[in-house]
Amino acid sequence: MSRAVRIRRREAHAPAAAWPASVHPVLRRVYAGRGLQSPDEADLRLAGLLAPDRLGGIEAALDLLETALEQGWRLCVVGDFDCDGATGTAVAVRGLRLLGAREVRYRVPHRQLHGYGLSPALVEELKPEAPDLLITVDSGIACRAGVAAARAAGLRVLVTDHHLPGPNLPEADAIVDPNLPGDPFPSKALAGVGVVFFLLLALRARLRAKGRWTGGVEPDLSALLDLVALGTVADLVPLDRNNRILVAAGLKRLRAGQCQPGLRALAEVARRDLGALHAADLGFALGPRINAAGRLEDMSLGIECLLTDSPQRARELAELLDGINAERRGLQQQMLEQADALLVRLAMPGEGTLPPALALFDPDWHPGVVGLVASRLKEQWHRPVIAFAPGEPGGEALRGSARSIPGFHIRDALAEVDTREPGLIERFGGHAMAAGLSLPRAHLERFQAAFAAVAQARLDPADLQGELLSDGPLAGSDFSRELAEALRAAGPWGQGFPEPLFDNAFDVLEWRVLGERHLKYRLRAEGGAVLNAIHFGAWQGEAPPERLHAAYQLETDDFRDRRDVQLLLRYTQCA
Repeated sequence: MSRAVRIRRREAHAPAAAWPASVHPVLRRVYAGRGLQSPDEADLRLAGLLAPDRLGGIEAALDLLETALEQGWRLCVVGDFDCDGATGTAVAVRGLRLLGAREVRYRVPHRQLHGYGLSPALVEELKPEAPDLLITVDSGIACRAGVAAARAAGLRVLVTDHHLPGPNLPEADAIVDPNLPGDPFPSKALAGVGVVFFLLLALRARLRAKGRWTGGVEPDLSALLDLVALGTVADLVPLDRNNRILVAAGLKRLRAGQCQPGLRALAEVARRDLGALHAADLGFALGPRINAAGRLEDMSLGIECLLTDSPQRARELAELLDGINAERRGLQQQMLEQADALLVRLAMPGEGTLPPALALFDPDWHPGVVGLVASRLKEQWHRPVIAFAPGEPGGEALRGSARSIPGFHIRDALAEVDTREPGLIERFGGHAMAAGLSLPRAHLERFQAAFAAVAQARLDPADLQGELLSDGPLAGSDFSRELAEALRAAGPWGQGFPEPLFDNAFDVLEWRVLGERHLKYRLRAEGGAVLNAIHFGAWQGEAPPERLHAAYQLETDDFRDRRDVQLLLRYTQCA
C-alpha cells in the first residue's frame, strides 16, 4: 500500500503589506500565505498579549482565588497526564505561590488507576487531605461526575480548561474555558497552560489594583513563560498571534538560560543547545520526555522535574524521564509494526486501499501510547484514526485515542456516533483534530461499524488525498544563509502557523544511503545552484530518479563549522 501526495502552492491570504525593506521578499510571501495583514501582526512583544480579563467566568474565579489567598485556604491543583497538563500544573503551583498562597499542593490522576481528569476515584483519595479549593488544569470541563463528587464532599472546585464542552457543564464554583459557548475571549487557541497563565495574570492585576504590592516588589510571572511555551507547543494548539507571543517569550528566556532547572536538564539530556532552542525542539525533544512519564509511569515525575529548584534533582529526574522516553519509543515502534499488520488485513480486496477511517485494537497495546500510534498512522495514511488499548492489562474496558484530518471534526463525529447508538460510548471528549474515548470491549465491533458509517457519510475521496502546502519555489539567489536565518528567526513556527515549505525541480547529481534509512543528496537547482539535501526515512531500496520535484525546508548547516545551507526534503516525486 502507498499513498500519493499532492503539492499545492499556498495562496496569499492577506493583501500585500508595507513591510520594512529589511524583511526578505520571500519572508513577506510566507507571512502573506499565513494571513498576516500587517507588520504589526509579526510583532511578538509581550505588550501584544490579549487582555486576561476578557476571559469568560474570570470574575467568579478571581473571587475564589482572592478569598483563598486572604484566608489561607489549602489549595490543590488537579493536573492532567500530558505535557500541557504537567506544565499547567507547574505554572499553577509556582504562580500561586508567587502571588502569596500559603499552601499549594498538586495531584495528577494516574492513567490506569483514576482515568482522565477529576474523577470520583481521585476525589475519594483527596478527601483525607481536606483541601479548601480544587483547581483543575487542562481538564475538568468533561468531569461532571468528579466535580459533583467533590462538591458533595464539601470541596470547592474551580475548573480551568480549554477543551470543548459537552451539552452539560460541570456544576463547579467557577469555570474558565475560552471554548465555552459565547465566551468573549478573542482567541480559542489557548492551551490549558495558557488558560492558567492568563488566570494568574488577571489575579495579579486584581491584587495590584487593591494595593497588594504598594511599596514592594510585584511578582514576576514572566518567569513562568518557559513552561507556558513548552506546554503550548507540545499540545499542538494553533499558534495564533497570542500563542506565538507566549512561545516567543518563553523561547527567549530559555535561550538566555533564564529557565526552570528542569527545562535546562531536559535540554541537556536531549542534547539540545539551550542557546539555540527553537519551537521544534520543544515539540520533538523536551515535550516527549515529559509526556513519557504520563504515558508509561506517573506524570508526577514530570511535574516534579518542572517544580524542583535543585539543579541536581532536576538532572536526576531528567535522566529518569529520558530513560522512560526511550522505553516509550521502543514500545511505539512495536505497536506501529503490529498496526501495519492490521492494516494489511483491512485493505480493500483488489484495490489495496484502506477504508476512509480506521479504528484499530490490539489486546497487547499500551493505553499510554495509542495516541502516538493514531497520530503516526494519521500522518502516514491521511485519514482519521482511532487506536484502542485495554485500560488495564487484560481488562474489558477500552481506552481509545483519536486523531483526525482537516475537514473531519473528530469530536463531532464521536458525538454523532453517540447519538446514533446511545450508550455505545461510555465517555468521550476532545477537539476537532484529537479526541479520547472509552467503551467496553464488547462494544468495539459495533463502534467500529458506526464510526465507519459516519466517516463514509462525511468524507469525500478528495478529503483523503494527502496534500502539502508549499510557499512556492525559490530562485537561485534565495538559497542563501541570509534567508535561512531570516526564516528561522521569524518563528515560532508550529501548528496553524507552519514552518515555511518550498518546492522546486532539481537534478540529482549524487546520492547515497545514510544510516540504512535516510537519503543524502547533492542537487542542482534551475539556475545552477548546487545544494546538499537530506531526506530522513526515505530509503525504499530503489535508486531515486535523475530529476525530482521536491518539497523542502531551507535550513542552516553548521556541521563542522561550514556555515552553509541544506535542504530538508519532506516529499519527492519524479519531475
